[in-house]
Amino acid sequence: MGAAGGAAHGRRCQGCGTVLAADNTARLCGRCHREQRDQLRTPPAQLRNEFFDTDEFRAAFESQHIGKVLKAYRNHPRHVKLFGKALNQELLGRWLGLTQAQVSKLENGSPEQNLEILRNYARILHLPQQLLWFDFPGQSRLVPRHAGLAAPDDSDNLLVVNTGMDTLELLQRVRQSDINTSTIDALNITVEQLCCDYPHADAGDLAKTAKGWLDKMTELLANRITLSQHRDVLNNAGMLALLVGCLEYDLGDVRAADATRRMAMEMGKESGDPAIVGWAHEMLAWFNLTSGRYRAVIPAAEAGTLAAPSESVAVQLYGQQAKAYARMGMAEEVHTALEKGSSLLGRIPYPERPENHFVVDPDKWDFYAMDTYRIVGEDQLAQRNAEEVVRRSVSSEGELVSPMRYAEAQLTLAVIAARRGDVEEANALGIRALQHGRKSRPSLLMVAGEVSAELDTYGATAGADFREVLNEIRRDS
Repeated sequence: MGAAGGAAHGRRCQGCGTVLAADNTARLCGRCHREQRDQLRTPPAQLRNEFFDTDEFRAAFESQHIGKVLKAYRNHPRHVKLFGKALNQELLGRWLGLTQAQVSKLENGSPEQNLEILRNYARILHLPQQLLWFDFPGQSRLVPRHAGLAAPDDSDNLLVVNTGMDTLELLQRVRQSDINTSTIDALNITVEQLCCDYPHADAGDLAKTAKGWLDKMTELLANRITLSQHRDVLNNAGMLALLVGCLEYDLGDVRAADATRRMAMEMGKESGDPAIVGWAHEMLAWFNLTSGRYRAVIPAAEAGTLAAPSESVAVQLYGQQAKAYARMGMAEEVHTALEKGSSLLGRIPYPERPENHFVVDPDKWDFYAMDTYRIVGEDQLAQRNAEEVVRRSVSSEGELVSPMRYAEAQLTLAVIAARRGDVEEANALGIRALQHGRKSRPSLLMVAGEVSAELDTYGATAGADFREVLNEIRRDS
């Protein structure tokens, strides 16, 4: 009873209030310490609505002064409780790409009026759109968004807000070849939303919808439209072809996926869009990687970076190279590729819609680096990134918003558990990863195979439940 009573009245974590272990001399428990570390590395992506429900934040947003919003963010009671003090201007500036002096000027000077700068700060800090005094392209404060994802009927809302037409009217205009600026804008919004649906939507349903729109785009290209309209429609068709190809590959139809990828490549070349060409090369690198053709990944990735050297896709191409080099045991080349990708990521603007499958943001880069660290045996770094990916894959409401990234992060943690001899934990994590509905089967099977190989070292019966689930997926594929 004395021991229990001592625990009950012992030192508690200043973050969550749990009793600290006797050998923990810090002010935070392990979980809160990891959260602190992650938040200091990058801004937290999934803050609950209650975080912004303070008098200071309300006054700051009402003032329409971004500097006051930044000051309220830095001095939030949660930061003081966790870290013992407010976030300093230097740290916030590092997140925003500013110096301490520039942050001070923002907080104490006249309101920033540049709309693009305001949008950039709001995106980086994940400020709730409904509290802002400005809109983002393709979005509206009048159309609330949940956890960064559009609900199934949000596409219509976005169209109405931005173009004055809904999907039905857009379809009618396309069938009638009634193409004007509003129609092109509506097509852009529709295609982007489909690309944003990729991480979480049912692959079969999304592929069917995307193919339907791709058919309509190709019909439009055969009609009499202006040169500018032709290029815009061709770009949308190219993006749809990329999306359809990815979905076909996820579903296991490799031949169809490669044919659709080639279609996207030709459309990108015809329209002069380097990003589409780059993503077509990236898909080939991905196909080769998940098929075990590691050496073939390198020329495909190099061709992509040559075609689109300063585009977002180039970051992912460096990531694919790093993954391939890691699997070939070429450590020096791994680090070179990671350095190139990280350097380019730091130079390109933060994407307006990071959930779009065909953009790369810091979260996605963490996901790619996780895979590479796991392969080269840097388990501590792999675990750090995997835990970060898991955290950012779940919304503040507990909704799984990135099931494929979540699954591969769980598999990474399973590999690490197996390496340290915790077969039971590896088995449980592996099963959890394989049970989610949305899958990219080739990628999932590649990483799950690594878990199986690690478990092999403990005998044929180790992780039997995991192997049973894995074999079921292999048979289905």
